[in-house]
Amino acid sequence: MSYDNIKVGRIEDFKNGEMKSVSVGENKEVLIVNINDELFALGAHCTHYSGSLQEGILNGGTIICPLHHACFNAKTGELKEPPAADNLPQFEVIIENDNVLVRVPDEFPFSKAPEMTERDEDIDENYVIIGGGAAGYAAAQAMREAEYKGRITIITRENRTPYDRPNLSKDYLQGSAQEEWMPLRPDDFYSKYNIEFMFDMKVNMINIKEKKILFEKGEDLSFTKLLIATGGTPREIKVPGANLKNIFYLRSFSDSDGIIDAAKNSKEAVIIGSSFIGMESASSLIERGVRVTVISPDNVPFERTLGKEIGELLRKQHEESGVGFKLKRNVKGFEGNENVESVFLDNGEKVKADFVVAGIGVKPATDFIDGLVKSPDGGIKVDDTFWAAEDIYAAGDAAVFPFWMTGEDIRIEHWRTALQQGRTAGFSMAGKNTKYESIPFFWTYQAGLTIRYVGYAKNWDDIIYQGDVSSKEFIAFYVKGNKVIAAAGIGKDKEIAAVEALMKAGKMPSTKELKDKKPDLPALVKNT
Repeated sequence: MSYDNIKVGRIEDFKNGEMKSVSVGENKEVLIVNINDELFALGAHCTHYSGSLQEGILNGGTIICPLHHACFNAKTGELKEPPAADNLPQFEVIIENDNVLVRVPDEFPFSKAPEMTERDEDIDENYVIIGGGAAGYAAAQAMREAEYKGRITIITRENRTPYDRPNLSKDYLQGSAQEEWMPLRPDDFYSKYNIEFMFDMKVNMINIKEKKILFEKGEDLSFTKLLIATGGTPREIKVPGANLKNIFYLRSFSDSDGIIDAAKNSKEAVIIGSSFIGMESASSLIERGVRVTVISPDNVPFERTLGKEIGELLRKQHEESGVGFKLKRNVKGFEGNENVESVFLDNGEKVKADFVVAGIGVKPATDFIDGLVKSPDGGIKVDDTFWAAEDIYAAGDAAVFPFWMTGEDIRIEHWRTALQQGRTAGFSMAGKNTKYESIPFFWTYQAGLTIRYVGYAKNWDDIIYQGDVSSKEFIAFYVKGNKVIAAAGIGKDKEIAAVEALMKAGKMPSTKELKDKKPDLPALVKNT
């Protein structure tokens, strides 16, 4: 491989504590990072969905991507936090007479796989993961990163390797993401690192004492250590007619495919529930030319999650795109011959439907598990390493964990959080002493708006706004006990990334400062 030393500027062009993206050729950019007057050159774009890292946050030695909050070591480019799976490439920096040059290979890399070990066939161990979603995938990679050389087996009820589940209700359902874009890793990744899959397998029970997994088909599998990463299962609507065809629950790839097929020959769809899944599905189906009606018992969509003002903004945005609403209404039944044809409401109204998508929440997929401590909703209780019992761990939607910021036991149904937890659990299982000390984050895209949310607020005392919600460019700070516990925003990606950094450092401004001074959050990160 040949290299070119490319001049990208002079030393004075790169200020201490700042990041700057520079071109090193056609469609090639590097990120110059200045940490304590030492320069580092990395890939300029996140290895997840190519977000511009220059628009993110430099938090000491960590870069936070503004799009989905993947985190990287600012000196080496090593992955610190998902949803990215690969490191940033690193390039040599050369200083000549105050000129800054970067040594760039002719085959320019846009990502770099983490260093991972392969299996040693002589090691008679089997670390088993039940669940082929975000947490299970992240755990398997983390085990190999932590140099675990035994067998790794992922059990999944699906017939495919882990994929980008959030896109099932967003770009994939809308039609702008192709099926081949969805896998998190190509098949040869799992082959190279000897990560085995058992597809189309339903677990009937776990014999904790004998360390065996018993399958519906009668087979069994022994494990040395076990990760329960079964995720959630949709809550079902139990009303007359609920067994009619063309009533869908969106959780899996096949669910999304089924909805797409139904939409091809349909004019009217009903969404039941103003959840994120429900509203994202409504937005996607409108893009497919289907008329959509949302039925929900809520007064305002997302009022309990984001507050009334943001909920009203989203409702209006959806209405402008063509979505109809029947709010403060419950479903009493479905009518049809073989397929659903209409939905009955509690006020006697009937809504025509060629198909229905129900998004009324999920519950932990743990009904088949006995012998572990569970919360009332079925979540498996774990510690901050995701340990549940001897040689047994749980992560993702199925886990109830102690949140380090507050000490309370919580369960979070966010994809990025599941990746974080799976990564932590995988390291812990492999003997790398790791605790969960991350900040929850999620995003939603619907009706032309992207909302990013950081922190955790089951409820709050007050909401402080910076910016006008109706302008679609603002941040909302959720306050409890005079402390900011979460923030949500539109058009403020850099600021939301800064909130994550400030929360993690315990340096969020006080509520009084937010109200009176309206501080520059990225500047606060830079100065901490």
